[in-house]
Amino acid sequence: MYVHSKKVITGGTPVAEAKKAIVMLHGRGGSADDIVSLQRVLNLRGMAIVAPQATNNSWYPYSFMAPVQENQPALDSALDLIGQVVADIEYAGIHAKDIYFAGFSQGACLTLEYTTRNAKRYGGVIAFTGGLIGQEPDLKNYDGDFNGTPVFISTGDPDPHVPVSRVKESIATLERMNAFVTYAIYPGRQHTISSEEIKLANSHILK
Repeated sequence: MYVHSKKVITGGTPVAEAKKAIVMLHGRGGSADDIVSLQRVLNLRGMAIVAPQATNNSWYPYSFMAPVQENQPALDSALDLIGQVVADIEYAGIHAKDIYFAGFSQGACLTLEYTTRNAKRYGGVIAFTGGLIGQEPDLKNYDGDFNGTPVFISTGDPDPHVPVSRVKESIATLERMNAFVTYAIYPGRQHTISSEEIKLANSHILK
C-alpha cells in the first residue's frame, strides 16, 4: 500500500492572479497532465488549474466499490492530498464558492467522495463517470450542506467500472445535502469522456 506525495501540475491563470480555481483529478493509469489537457475543451478561461498527481498513477488500489478498508491507506492519503490542495488555493485568496472540481473515472469517484465529505457551497463539481466510494457509501461521512452547489455526474450504461445503480445512489445523497445535480447516463458509451458530456459540463457548471 502507498501514500501520495504532493506533486501538483498547474495551468491556466496563476493562482495568485485568478479569481476562480479548479482542482482536476485524473483516472487510474492516467496523469495530471492528461486531465489538465481538458482545458482545451472545458470553459476554464481565467481559472487557476491545479491537478495533483497520484503516486503510481492510481489514487487507490482496488475498485471504488470495494470495502473502504481494502483501499487504505491510499484512499485517506488521496483525500488528505486534495484537502492540502484546497487549503493552498484558499490561502491564495480564492474562497470555496469559487473553487471547482473535475475528475474522470477513479478521479471522478474521488472528486465526489472529497466534496461530499466536505460539503459546502463550491463553484461546481464535475464527475465524468463516478460515484461515492465504498462497498456501501458510509452515510455518516456525509453530513454537510452543499448549499446549492451545481454538480454534473455522468456514466455509461453499462460502464465496466461504475454501475448506474451507484451513480443513482450518489445523486440521491448529494441532493439530500442540497446539491443541484444534473446527470447524464449514456447507453452503450465507452469508458471515456464524450463531447456531449463536455457540452453539459460547460453549460451547467462552467458557465
